[in-house]
Amino acid sequence: MSRPQQLSLSTLEKIRTRCNLTEIGSPYISLTSPHISTPVGALRLFYGERVRKMVYIGLTVHPIGLDSHMIFAFTHPDSPVPHFTLDSVLAGPHFAFHLDLIPRADLGANLAYMNAVFDALTPIFEHARQIEGLTPAQLTPKQYALMSPWMLAYRANESAFERIQEPVNAYLEHWFHLVDHGLPADALPAGDLAERDRLNRAAIFNPSVDKVWTQVERLVGTEMGERMRHILCSQDVEA
Repeated sequence: MSRPQQLSLSTLEKIRTRCNLTEIGSPYISLTSPHISTPVGALRLFYGERVRKMVYIGLTVHPIGLDSHMIFAFTHPDSPVPHFTLDSVLAGPHFAFHLDLIPRADLGANLAYMNAVFDALTPIFEHARQIEGLTPAQLTPKQYALMSPWMLAYRANESAFERIQEPVNAYLEHWFHLVDHGLPADALPAGDLAERDRLNRAAIFNPSVDKVWTQVERLVGTEMGERMRHILCSQDVEA
């Protein structure tokens, strides 16, 4: 098992057990490619009470040197608790990852919310950025704007990738605390959280924003790529 796969699956299992999630299918979708005779990956789908939906997408294609694993754990549409995301990748000899708690409100207009959700991550964020062997990922300003300023998004050499387990665990534990206990009453943001979430997800997974979807569609086909994005954007749990 590769390091990205090991990191992703161990994180997935921690979320599944801690949040008591139930998996739909085994997997929900087996991913195939018109160019390769064997399956190239899977989309796994989970649901629960405190975490509305969790989506895992794994793509492992040895002929092109790709080993990519994505987790999005979505809280309820009207919840102020952020979503958790981890992406871990080995592409050829290069490792990469991004880690974030996706905010559910405009941070610039909700200082108390920002303090309650993200202040605890600041020392973890600052320490992680100092890991030797990390270089910033090539993301656009638009991609950064859709996530949080505490997002860790880096390319890594092997030794640096080994060390990111610590910030992943720390972000995850802080997120578990928010899922378990919620936010203080004076930190709750105003506005239609569900509608903001709908719009935010539609932007995050828009192929014109994130060009990785063009590469995914080359591998699994346009129709399947669209189906995968629909599952990630949908606030409902698929049957």
